[in-house]
Amino acid sequence: MKLDQFLKWHGLVSTGGEAKALILTGNITVNGIVEVRRGRKLTNGDLINFGNISLTFDQSAL
Repeated sequence: MKLDQFLKWHGLVSTGGEAKALILTGNITVNGIVEVRRGRKLTNGDLINFGNISLTFDQSAL
């Protein structure tokens, strides 16, 4: 799953455009590294942080 899809799936944004804008702010990290690519492919166990929200990608939950 891509990062922008993940954000939509968890209800942090409602559209792809919102996801793109949010990611480009530089306020999202994946495994502690700032991520600005909305197409960033997530793998099991990736830790996504945005502000005080922390989520772990788990492909089996899809």
